[in-house]
Amino acid sequence: MIVRPRLHWLRMLFVWRGSVVSRILMRLLFFLGLACGVVALRPLPFHLEAGPLGMLGVALAIFLGFRNSTAYDRFWEGRKLWGSLIIVTRSFARQAFTLPVPALTPEERRGVCDRLRALAVTLNHQLRETRVDVATLPPGVREQVVRAEHRPARVLLELGAWLSEQRRQGRLSDILVASLDENLHRMAEVLGGCERIATTPIPYAYSVMLHRTVYIYSLMLPFALAGSLGWATPLVSTFTSYTFIALDMVTSELEDPFGTEPNDLPLDALTRTIERAVLELAGEPLPPPLKPDDRFVLS
Repeated sequence: MIVRPRLHWLRMLFVWRGSVVSRILMRLLFFLGLACGVVALRPLPFHLEAGPLGMLGVALAIFLGFRNSTAYDRFWEGRKLWGSLIIVTRSFARQAFTLPVPALTPEERRGVCDRLRALAVTLNHQLRETRVDVATLPPGVREQVVRAEHRPARVLLELGAWLSEQRRQGRLSDILVASLDENLHRMAEVLGGCERIATTPIPYAYSVMLHRTVYIYSLMLPFALAGSLGWATPLVSTFTSYTFIALDMVTSELEDPFGTEPNDLPLDALTRTIERAVLELAGEPLPPPLKPDDRFVLS
């Protein structure tokens, strides 16, 4: 995720780091060169009317706006799910550390803390389809989780087993067990929601159609503008192409909010937030929070 302070409106016009210009610059230079060539070679053997192309541009903007809204809904739902995970892990930790009678020992508190941390770590790696470094898993749950195929679900099973053991020992009443089990259910809902977003992309044919239309429109635009705008054509057509191509690129990043693109959710930072939250409740030393890198990207 791009994290940087909002600049003065004039400086915002020339922002480089944190924008998509650096990634689409070569494409924009191609369309700039094309527009210059079209103007220099006038009169051309054929001519496109600006009116029909303008109508196509309006339709394209509407469809891109719809796709952008759909992609942002996925991005925002992913963020809400991880926000819910932060809340529910804090709630489970608070109840687990304060409600059992007798109170948990420091070692038992650490065990609960390890399981909650492992839930966030394994979900992060599952969504990004990366390999979990076994060394990053807390030792209290490493052996139980490392061989599982669906590791976050296995961590939830370990938390449920811990809760059952507390009930068997008589340290929690039925009402308290039901309250803690409701938090486990909410964690399972978060896992299911994240998996739904990660495994159900926007229909591929729809994305391909819009992508093709954006680039074909950008190719045709100089031929329609050259007759009326002359040497202003390269400026106008390249800026129009920038608007559509940049929106297409940002939308393609947002539709998979759990990836590693600059505009995706900062899952590593959110995971660290959960780790710090439960460790603080347990009275354990805290790892440092993650900060944006020199490109203002928070991973």
